[in-house]
Amino acid sequence: MSKPVILCVDDERIILDSLRTQLTAEFGDAYTYEGAEDAEEALDVISELSDEETSVILIICDWLMPGIKGDELLIRIHQSYPHVIKIMLTGQADEVAIDRAKKQANLYRCLSKPWLESDLLETIRSGLSKL
Repeated sequence: MSKPVILCVDDERIILDSLRTQLTAEFGDAYTYEGAEDAEEALDVISELSDEETSVILIICDWLMPGIKGDELLIRIHQSYPHVIKIMLTGQADEVAIDRAKKQANLYRCLSKPWLESDLLETIRSGLSKL
């Protein structure tokens, strides 16, 4: 059986690398960590993992990305995978987008960039405890 996946979605590679480093340091090999640089890639990753019967259990998603914004991505994911814990990590989301994600995607939390590692990790641990 494959390990559950935490998916990070951000159009900045340095952010994805930083998240992977922090997640690996905190959770080790308990999870598989995947990254996507835009919404389309994220949807492809989720679809491929689903085909392999591998569960994405948590998504950390930026809001301002080329193409599909983070709130719309999380709403799309929620429609097919409502059990996934969704965290938005952004410096630029407006309140309307955050509110829409809370109502339509069951957004768990929204954290601001730059984030405190301790806040992010506590939010992830808290979210995972809801599974």
